[in-house]
Amino acid sequence: MVLLCGSLFVISAENSNGTDLRPGRYTDLASLVTSQSDEYDALQAQVTELTKEVSGLTDRVGDRDVKRLQGKVAELKDPAGLVPRTGAGVTITLSDAPEDVINQVMASGAHDVNLNLVHQQDIQAVVNALWKGGATAVTIQGQRVVSTTGIKCEGNAVQLQGRPYSQPYVISAIGDPVQLTTSIDRDAYVSTYRQDAADPEIAVGWGLKTEALLTAPAYDGLLDLTYAKPLR
Repeated sequence: MVLLCGSLFVISAENSNGTDLRPGRYTDLASLVTSQSDEYDALQAQVTELTKEVSGLTDRVGDRDVKRLQGKVAELKDPAGLVPRTGAGVTITLSDAPEDVINQVMASGAHDVNLNLVHQQDIQAVVNALWKGGATAVTIQGQRVVSTTGIKCEGNAVQLQGRPYSQPYVISAIGDPVQLTTSIDRDAYVSTYRQDAADPEIAVGWGLKTEALLTAPAYDGLLDLTYAKPLR
C-alpha cells in the first residue's frame, strides 16, 4: 500500500509539472472576484452621481423659485387655520332641551323628540352663517375649524374631527361682532332654530354673546387627506 501511494504521488507530480491539477476552481474564483469588483465600481459610480444630484437639489433650496413658493405657503397658513388667531367676536352655545321637557314630549308624543335635540346640521348652519359674516377663525368645543373639519351625529353626541363631544356645543368666531350677529340674524335655518328655542314645548338651547377677546388655537390635527378608492 505504501509503495502504491508513493507511485501515485510520483505520477501526479510528473503530470502536473508543478501546477495544480484542478486550476478551474481558482480561475472561477478569480472571475467571481473580478465580476464583483466591476459591479461594485458601477454601484459606486451610481452613488457618486446620486450624491451630486442631491447636493445640487440641496443648493437650490435657497433659490428664487423656492423662496417664492415658501412665501406662498407662509401666506396660506393663516387662512388655512394653521396659525393662532386672537380678537373680538361672538360665542354661540347650542344645547338640548331640559330633561323634563324631553321626558314630557316622549310621554305625550306631541311632536318628534328630535326637535328638542341639537344635531350636526344645526351646528353646521351656525358655523356657515359665521363664515358668511366674515369670521376669520371659528372653533367648536375649542377645536379650530378648517376646510377638512367633519361634523356628524354619533349616538347622543356630535363627533368633531373623529372625536365625540356631548352638549352643550360652544361655537366661537373671531371677527366683527356686528357683522357676525347680523349674518346670524339673516340666516333662515338659524332663524328657525331660534324660533324652536323660544317655543316652550321645544325649548332647544340657544345663547349668543359678544366677546371683547377670543383666542382660536392653530389647527394641530392631521393634514393628509384620506379618501376612498373605487373597487375594480
